[in-house]
Amino acid sequence: MTTDIREVTREPWASAGLDAALLEALDVTGEGNLPSVYRVTDLATASIGAATLAASLLWHDRGGPELHADLDRGHAAAAFLSERLYTQAGEPPREQWAPLSGDYATADGRWVRIHANFDHHRDAALAALGMTPGPDTPRAAVETAVAGFEAEQLVEGIMERGGAASAWRTPAEWAAHPQGEALTSIPLVTISSLGDAPVAELPPAEAPLEGVRVLDLSRVLAGPVAGRFLAAYGADVMRVSSPNLPTFEALDRDTGVGKRSCFIDLDNEEGCETLRSLVAETDVFIQAYRPGSLGARGFSANELAEARPGIVVVELSAYGHAGPWAERRGFDSLVQMASGIVATETAEDGGAPTRSLPAQALDHGTGYLAALGAIAGLHRRHTQGGSWRVQVALARTGKWLEDLGHVERGQELVLPDSSPYLTLSGDVTHVAPPGRVQGYVPRWSRPAPVMGEHAPTWEI
Repeated sequence: MTTDIREVTREPWASAGLDAALLEALDVTGEGNLPSVYRVTDLATASIGAATLAASLLWHDRGGPELHADLDRGHAAAAFLSERLYTQAGEPPREQWAPLSGDYATADGRWVRIHANFDHHRDAALAALGMTPGPDTPRAAVETAVAGFEAEQLVEGIMERGGAASAWRTPAEWAAHPQGEALTSIPLVTISSLGDAPVAELPPAEAPLEGVRVLDLSRVLAGPVAGRFLAAYGADVMRVSSPNLPTFEALDRDTGVGKRSCFIDLDNEEGCETLRSLVAETDVFIQAYRPGSLGARGFSANELAEARPGIVVVELSAYGHAGPWAERRGFDSLVQMASGIVATETAEDGGAPTRSLPAQALDHGTGYLAALGAIAGLHRRHTQGGSWRVQVALARTGKWLEDLGHVERGQELVLPDSSPYLTLSGDVTHVAPPGRVQGYVPRWSRPAPVMGEHAPTWEI
């Protein structure tokens, strides 16, 4: 299977407002495809390649070498599996999938996927089912309870209680759904102005993003992947988390390399004031919490631009920033279920949703698209000034994947060997940063931190 990756890269590159002629500076080598009906490795290579070439462009803006980026296709595939390939002292990460998470048959002959990996999401699902919330509920009891509900009724009940779930759909059903229809008018990477600000030229530097300060307010995977990429190219990335929110320790270690980490409690004014002080000296603000949640605390995109003219605000959502589900919470696995990806992967098996993508491709792909958008925003700030808003979404990345077409008998492909792309740091083995630009090989300057180990200040 041969693919012109420059052509695949054209959509994200153009949607970020960058000159298509510059794609000639992207070279892709290597072979291999992740086993899937979908062109997952094409998506991986194109999203990482676009972000890498953008890093080269920004470095060239500030006096760096000529524009050029290289990427190995096998390395891109390994990067999309990074959280699965991560080991510490030879031990893989503990399974993150909770006992009650997964797929359940409903009364109307459909399937519902429930996300119960966080305790509050588990308890919301149990409450919607009329069951007592708690950690000891047998899965068999949940299966029996779900069988008494119609799919959409149950999903909406779970969502209304603050949980997370989605119902099985085919791609055709998703295309006809109001949210699926809304995605057709949303660019893969949306960049819009947040107002005027003076041109902010970045000075010459030893790395493409040296001196760029990034606040990373995200968790799980897509947002942290974006921050990890920016850190690999020299950005000073501060991961900001709440001490009150659950998270996945193994994912934090995999995506935390190159970053600092601090705790800020935004449920009190002192914490909000601390974040405002960081924002005042920030270049890029990444946020991947449910749409509207930070805005309710005074950190909407417009408020951030008012507080820090010249900022680039990057927002990641599950289903897109327009349409009836614009504020709906979701995760990669739920978007795959809702949008027909699971149905397509399962088609040959029939019946139950037995297959998903071979990687959390919507998370990883959206993370690299977020990094592309962040750098494109910095490029605009450097050349024309202004404050900029970048919006990307898991479901929009899923539409891109669907639009790339299918691979006949793709599930029979052999998983590529990832060992050449692994690197050892102390007792930690992880996937090295994929790609490189002219004059610089991406690297992380620090190991993954213990969550909250740093003070909430830019001063070192």
